[in-house]
Amino acid sequence: METELLYDLSPFVRIYKDGRVERFVGTEIIPPSLDEKTGIQSKDVAISSDSTVSVRLYIPKAATDSLQKLPVLVYFHGGGFIIATARSPAYHNYLNALVAEANIIAVSVDYRRAPEHPLPVAYDDSWTTLKWVVSHSTGNGPEEWLNSHANLKKVFLAGDSAGANIVHNMGIRSGDETLQGIEFAGAIMVHPYFWGNEPLPLETTEPERRSGAENLWRAANLTTTGCDDPLINPTMDPRLSGLAFNRILICIAEKDIFKHRGLYYKEALGDTGWRGFMEVMEAPGEDHVFHLYNPNCENAVKMMKKLVSFINEDK
Repeated sequence: METELLYDLSPFVRIYKDGRVERFVGTEIIPPSLDEKTGIQSKDVAISSDSTVSVRLYIPKAATDSLQKLPVLVYFHGGGFIIATARSPAYHNYLNALVAEANIIAVSVDYRRAPEHPLPVAYDDSWTTLKWVVSHSTGNGPEEWLNSHANLKKVFLAGDSAGANIVHNMGIRSGDETLQGIEFAGAIMVHPYFWGNEPLPLETTEPERRSGAENLWRAANLTTTGCDDPLINPTMDPRLSGLAFNRILICIAEKDIFKHRGLYYKEALGDTGWRGFMEVMEAPGEDHVFHLYNPNCENAVKMMKKLVSFINEDK
């Protein structure tokens, strides 16, 4: 007898009632390396004693031969909290390019994924990672690359899709629990995965498309109250005005189902009295996370330049 499906999120993943998970994308991994094209060195580091949480670190090879301190980008990958990892080829290649262009250090977070580890595990693992980064603020943390080369007075958080959702939620948590020893210089949210029970003006009302976004969330967060949960709908969070970022770049794509949520996020945050600076960049004619699939297209190149200028604005 065939096991009954709990969620059919094809063509990405199927989740069965007996706990089995069939991932169809995001399963390939690539080892860390010295990338000859960019000169970026990478390595994997376990940051918890039980090795449940790890990061992939990226640093320009030239930086390891000098005493130069570089800004730090903590990156959270996308995939609906369910697919892809920090070791996925698309993320590895993209971060090699971004680190080279911006001349920074990157900490790519390999948080545990749902549904095997339902939310809030990914948020908790991400917070654990930020505290691990903080542990290097006095120069005697466990990782020499960060001790010697990281400028923790200039830390950026960035992510795409579910990773952008994590960026927001780390900003909310940082507003509640200050992280001593690092300073956030900005946050980058690329095609953020936000949603809500009621459609926004101009947002799709097609039941099938809306249920796809909702089921992805319910599959990742088994105890959620639904899509007005503040974790997925930031406008429902009374703590929104306390977001711990003063500069935010939001990237949206014209054809992305989540586009209007990114725009509404800017509007809603402004309405709370938040006093930071926020900029929105839209990629015409593009869909969700297009830059990972086609990093050399004109819009992806423009977006990369924007990210680099945002990071280096007051370097």
